[in-house]
Amino acid sequence: MADISDVEHAIAESVTTSLYPAGSSQSSVVGVLCRVYRGWPNAATLNSDLSAGVVNVTITSDNDAGRITTRYLPKWQYTPVQPGTTATATGTTITIGGTPTVGDAVGALIDRAAYVYRIQSGDAAGLIAGNLAGLIQADRVVSVRGTTITIPGAGSVIARAVADCPSSYESRRQEKDVRVACWCPSPTVRDTVAAAVDAAMNQVSFLVLADSTYARITYKNTASYDQAQNALLYRRDLVYVAEYPTVTVLTQPSMIFGAASINGNITYG
Repeated sequence: MADISDVEHAIAESVTTSLYPAGSSQSSVVGVLCRVYRGWPNAATLNSDLSAGVVNVTITSDNDAGRITTRYLPKWQYTPVQPGTTATATGTTITIGGTPTVGDAVGALIDRAAYVYRIQSGDAAGLIAGNLAGLIQADRVVSVRGTTITIPGAGSVIARAVADCPSSYESRRQEKDVRVACWCPSPTVRDTVAAAVDAAMNQVSFLVLADSTYARITYKNTASYDQAQNALLYRRDLVYVAEYPTVTVLTQPSMIFGAASINGNITYG
């Protein structure tokens, strides 16, 4: 789930790329060392950097209240997952195989009665076959040998394996002002740095966040500060509006059979 810190990280990465397009091992576009980081600068460290001709570029979210921009109805999105475990039915036998994975479930539908076993940590194919056979044995004769289960006299045998499915939905959307402040040792450097950052941000419509969602970035305003109390400090702030989603993520079980009596209970799943 993305929050404002993820937005700040994404903007910091974009700003770093704009100042070091060839990578941080090469010179910056302004020819001086540029430090890009989140948060407000420490006064002593900043003064030391400015005296050495080093630029600081900080990324912070403003203290404005922001705004809720939710305008879409919640809609679940699902990511299909292939189970590591396999279950194959041939006649009256079921064979368990594959690579058992926690989150998988293996089931058998025998003459319309369903039995399901959920994979546990450390389960091997033979152990899964034994546990599934134990569930079936409560209702009818069954034998198990290694990874194969045999159900004598069964008229219909269906075997399936499924995996838990990651699902998500956008529960909220909001926008927040993010300030990119350029702290520079001269007006010329300030103008060059701010222009490079703004030109790069102007080409960005959306930034990818850590959870693979996107933040929409739009320009808001610019302000310059030439502070007389510090002759070396020339600052320009670029303010952008970041609109980003809050996403709720859950892992849900997958359907293995339709309406059936599973392990003695009627279920729709």
